[in-house]
Amino acid sequence: MSRATIEIMGTRFVLIPEAELATIEGPDFPPIDKDGTCEALPFLRASIARDIIRERRKLGLTQVQLAKLAGIRQETLSRLESGKHKPNVRTVERIEAALKQKRPKK
Repeated sequence: MSRATIEIMGTRFVLIPEAELATIEGPDFPPIDKDGTCEALPFLRASIARDIIRERRKLGLTQVQLAKLAGIRQETLSRLESGKHKPNVRTVERIEAALKQKRPKK
């Protein structure tokens, strides 16, 4: 399917439907109640998932590549990125170390 593009100040952008964007960004955050709060655990899962997805994509890594670097199963990474499972601290540390290893040196 072809996508509409626009150029703003020399940068090209691809236009996609908003519903499709949600599937790219990661899992949805839980709804905010009338008091302005939401459930902490679902929020934490979604936040971690989105951070991993964003960083992995920024570094140009696939799930398979990141999982291998982190020493975890690709299925584990997929579940974390979907926000369906909560990671343990050790898994987050392994993913962070793998991402740090691939970040450009300053």
